Amino acid sequence: MNPILQKLGLTELDNLDEAAGMDVGRVVISHGASADVIWVGSDGLEVDARCELGTNLNLIPVAGDWVVVREDRIVKVLPRRSELRRPHPNGRDVQILAANVDLVLIVVPIDLALNVRLLERLSIMVWDSGARPLVVVTKVDGVSDVSPFEVDIGAELPGVDILMTSAVNGVGIESLGRYLGEGVTAVMLGASGAGKTSLLNALEGSSELTRTVGRSGEGRHATTTRKLYRLRSGGVLLDIPGIRLLDVMVDEESLSQMFEDIDELTSQCRFRNCRHDGDDGCAVEAAVVSGHLSAQRLDTWRRMRRELDHYERLRDPAAMAAQRKQWKAASKGARDKP
Repeated sequence: MNPILQKLGLTELDNLDEAAGMDVGRVVISHGASADVIWVGSDGLEVDARCELGTNLNLIPVAGDWVVVREDRIVKVLPRRSELRRPHPNGRDVQILAANVDLVLIVVPIDLALNVRLLERLSIMVWDSGARPLVVVTKVDGVSDVSPFEVDIGAELPGVDILMTSAVNGVGIESLGRYLGEGVTAVMLGASGAGKTSLLNALEGSSELTRTVGRSGEGRHATTTRKLYRLRSGGVLLDIPGIRLLDVMVDEESLSQMFEDIDELTSQCRFRNCRHDGDDGCAVEAAVVSGHLSAQRLDTWRRMRRELDHYERLRDPAAMAAQRKQWKAASKGARDKP
């Protein structure tokens, strides 16, 4: 395995068979019609330059992609082993945020009220990508007791590791570095202002990525491009913009992974197609009554389930037509009532 590509995060899971005998590199930043790429030239040396996109590319490259470079042009995007994606802001397409990711750091600041909805949706995004999630709580130096916050997160994301950190006093930074060892490509996800850049600075022991904000606003740091950092711990970290939209892709597998407790209870329901919403013999609703499952968690599952059904109807014209027919009938019935 080429040592330069290995330091860029290449693993045995990455398939470079289609690039035999060609120059291979990794996309650092995507600019739309071009991309910054680090690759190994024919002389075996590292090259770092902006490349134009070749014509008839099989995919539009994103940060984290392995690509074939020829004469400073990206001529092929190699097979992806994972995609971090969400619905495109245009409401029609899918937006790929990053490719070939192993670990997703869900960054949550402790000095703000826990945004449960964002936490749930980012978790769904991670499960959908096939990567491993890790919740990283930032700014814990300003709180005397972190346990209530940790308990709340654990209740929402059972089975997901939670790490308490502070870029100020270094709490948890060494532990975080152990997650980011050689061959690991990680991504930080979280709302703007969650402390992602400060966390990266603490990991690398530098302050070059942030500047003090003056009263006029000058010096403000804003992460507006996707960047790939080679960390001293051996891994690479992809820093992408704060998530402005809460929409994420939802599918059956990611929903089941996110709600393993509800999925397990479902096997005990009387009917195989139980919707857990007033159905007779529902083991899930019984667990809420007995206190073994929180009502809020079930409500979240119902909301996600409705969204999944909606996405499936969008992909299935016949199902969407049937749904519109039901809506039309329900609307007519309401109008006909005295």
